[in-house]
Amino acid sequence: MAFTFFFRDLQPLALAVEHIAPLATVRSKINIWDAGCAMGPEPYTLAMLFAEKLGYFTFKKLDIKATDIDENNTFGEIIKEGVYPEEELKRIPADIFEKYFHPADRAGYFLIEQLVKDRISFQKHNLLSLNAPGRDFSLIICKNVLLHFSREERIEVIKMFHDSLVPGGYLVMEHTQKLPEELGGFFRQINDYNQFYQKVEV
Repeated sequence: MAFTFFFRDLQPLALAVEHIAPLATVRSKINIWDAGCAMGPEPYTLAMLFAEKLGYFTFKKLDIKATDIDENNTFGEIIKEGVYPEEELKRIPADIFEKYFHPADRAGYFLIEQLVKDRISFQKHNLLSLNAPGRDFSLIICKNVLLHFSREERIEVIKMFHDSLVPGGYLVMEHTQKLPEELGGFFRQINDYNQFYQKVEV
């Protein structure tokens, strides 16, 4: 299970939105894969960032697949429901919180706006199967998961990411997770401050 929370490690996510947003205006669909999504804060954060950047109809072009191994069979329902306790939402900027969250039926819980929920689907998935849950992704995010794998496993998983991205697609990894040297020709790093990469054809 990946560890995450709402608006965690915001800089690379915001950078990804800046690079993907122009594509959404010229493509009929933008596929995004959040691999190792845990209970959903990261893909929902990403969706809210896109909602702020894109117009209503362009935003509806997004298809965000949130996946996790989900050994306890609990994440899927939590993500689909989109209801989270107030203590998990305190890092969200106030204006974003007021815009995209509403009080839920349970005291102390809040429900994510349906427009945002509709952009995310959950799928149980094991990265080490090396079978991606789709193709033609414009963006893949995988943070705080690869560090649990051996070096050889990381290399094979990142190769799978490369194969699953559209030409020129983007990959975001944990800031502490460097790209293995063996894969240096597969991606180019966008800047020196984030593990944010663009696919290179090999």
